[in-house]
Amino acid sequence: MTVQMAIDLGRMAMIVGFKLIAPILIMSLVVGLAVAIFQAATSIQEMTLTFIPKIVVAAAVILVLMPWYVTIVVDFTRELFQIIQGF
Repeated sequence: MTVQMAIDLGRMAMIVGFKLIAPILIMSLVVGLAVAIFQAATSIQEMTLTFIPKIVVAAAVILVLMPWYVTIVVDFTRELFQIIQGF
């Protein structure tokens, strides 16, 4: 394995990781912003109010996107096995 191959594998793994985590982070950001606006509008300053909606949304996104997640991970694994098989 050359240094360039190791760098390419690391880059591929990071891209897959970003693809998997981006929808969860974006939706959590949107929900956090909505809760913050709600808190500012109603003057409710409860610190724990933001956690439950974010957790629920993150779990819902994971459940909804699970087939897409599995496809991405399986494709990455197949590509990784093909690279390993090439040695």
